[in-house]
Amino acid sequence: MKTFTLEQIAQITGGMLTKAADVAITNIAPPMLADENTLALALGEEEITNLSSTKAKAALVPLGVNIDGFTTIEVERPRLAMMKLISMFYEEPRVNSGIHPSAVVASTAKIGQNVSIGQNVVIAENAVIGDNTKILANCYIGNDAVIGSDCFFHPGVNVGDRVKVGNKVILNHGVSLGADGFSFVTENPNNIEQARKDGEIKEQVTEQVIFKIPSIGSVVIGNNVEIGANSCIDRGTIENTVIGDNTKIDDLVMVGHNCRIGKGCMIVSQVGIAGSCVIGDRVVIAGQAGLADHISIGDDTIIAAQAGVTKSFPAKSIVVGAPAVPRKEFIKQLKIMKDAGELIAKFKKYEPLLKSFEDGVNDGVNEGEAKA
Repeated sequence: MKTFTLEQIAQITGGMLTKAADVAITNIAPPMLADENTLALALGEEEITNLSSTKAKAALVPLGVNIDGFTTIEVERPRLAMMKLISMFYEEPRVNSGIHPSAVVASTAKIGQNVSIGQNVVIAENAVIGDNTKILANCYIGNDAVIGSDCFFHPGVNVGDRVKVGNKVILNHGVSLGADGFSFVTENPNNIEQARKDGEIKEQVTEQVIFKIPSIGSVVIGNNVEIGANSCIDRGTIENTVIGDNTKIDDLVMVGHNCRIGKGCMIVSQVGIAGSCVIGDRVVIAGQAGLADHISIGDDTIIAAQAGVTKSFPAKSIVVGAPAVPRKEFIKQLKIMKDAGELIAKFKKYEPLLKSFEDGVNDGVNEGEAKA
């Protein structure tokens, strides 16, 4: 069991210890789940209120929160401090030392120093595994793949042929790198091509053979990248699909063939990025957003959750809606819809008067025609 003093925790988190309670910290938890040896995490208003009922003797709180008679560690950035705390108590999955007897490692593969290869792992011909990399059970590393140093691959990762992975990369359960891209062609123009050209489907669509376009490119993953469980990054058709340094990808994300994603991006769960997109540095794409193929997204752009992005956007855009538009335009649209709702309500209120007026006008016209 890991144990820390409050002084050690304050030093590691960069916080200010307001009162030194004599307690050894063995765990961290929200206030209502904390006991005497747990550091309560009171990062928001509700948790701070709950400190009055906690069994904990000490808490991590935002800077400026003072509680009489209670030991606190005040921090300027609570979430950053929480990350440091969790890292202190975190225990990595257990790994075996060296190569497990059930692993299959090709004779031509090059394995670095202090590498751990788990049960039923397959390392194919001419693959290269860097120093200190850990590959857990049931992973597959393809022919001529190059894996950097200090990587950690959770169980069930599949790395295709010729894929290159940088240093300090984390691949979570079930990640697929380097599967063939979703790329097909028909002998004659199909309904998709008609729709793109003319905005409608004019000609009669007949059954055609759909030919698969093989992918001869690969995937290149930069340094310090993390990819979440069951995410898929397809190899390029001719060029490589590229993920830049320090980019973090959540679970269940799909990155299509030929995409180029920049450095320091954050891509949240269930995002789908179609083929040949170019995404700049430090772009944030929130959950369930979808990007059409062959579009460009500039640096430092934020794409909101469930946005349907059908066109390119410049740097520092904030993109909302489906079809996606700049945030200011989206707010304008909402205001127009609100105003329209109020106008409709007023119209319905005065509709009987309008009908009465129209009936009166019609009666007058009919009377005039009768006299004529």
